[in-house]
Amino acid sequence: MRYTICLLLLFTAACSRAPKTANEVVAVRSAAIPPEPGDSAWDDAPEYAAKLIPQDLVEPRLMTPSTPEVRVRSVTNGSEIAFRIEWDDATQSDTPGPARMTDACAIQVPEKLEKDLPEPQMGQEGKRVQVTYWRADWQATVNGRGDTIRDIYPNATVDHYPFESKALEKGSEAEKEMARRYAPARALGNIRSGPRSQPVEDLVANGPGTLSPGPSLGAKGKGVHEKQGWAVVISRKLPEGLSPNQRTHMAFAVWQGAQQESGARKMRSGWVPLLWKGE
Repeated sequence: MRYTICLLLLFTAACSRAPKTANEVVAVRSAAIPPEPGDSAWDDAPEYAAKLIPQDLVEPRLMTPSTPEVRVRSVTNGSEIAFRIEWDDATQSDTPGPARMTDACAIQVPEKLEKDLPEPQMGQEGKRVQVTYWRADWQATVNGRGDTIRDIYPNATVDHYPFESKALEKGSEAEKEMARRYAPARALGNIRSGPRSQPVEDLVANGPGTLSPGPSLGAKGKGVHEKQGWAVVISRKLPEGLSPNQRTHMAFAVWQGAQQESGARKMRSGWVPLLWKGE
């Protein structure tokens, strides 16, 4: 009898730890947007498993499946919406370099709430989509790793950089000007150059090959890699026009750097319903 009771208690405890599941992404109300993947606020949100497929429609195609699914939870405070995205990837690829790809993920939503959805493959002409993109190497620099040659290649030897000359006063305009000469991408306003304050960026697209910087949606992000894989939080403004108990759609993409995935070579989903669950 005592053995049966113990088994029952163990079974009950295991059931209580199992995540609630849903057949769509359900954003539940939260007083605050949790910035960390391990925040307890995520426990109140049901989990949706989005099946992924290789991007085999446009060049460069991905023909070999790598990531079978992403597990998604969502919360909203009424003005912002956040997603916790998890996927299995035992290899942490977060260091850039020649022939080195980095881990990444993205969420995509239609720019407008309308009955006829854009093509899930980056939208289409006249039906723009909004993309929020996270990268593991950006996360590493936000976490404190530098992005210089010395940081990425600790065994490299650099004799001298002119902008590090002792003759230049630290922080002076002369020093900054000299540094710009040796950072042409930054001097030209390349938004992907230099240290970053967030590991995410806001983009828009009107179809494959049209991805470009978009208006700011206040995107924030935080990714943590553990033994099994990545858990990434991406937050942004609530999609325009979305109200409680109303649906829009979203899609996901994942890149595994260890599998040489980059650009169009990625695993992706089709459109998935996204419900803002009212009170």
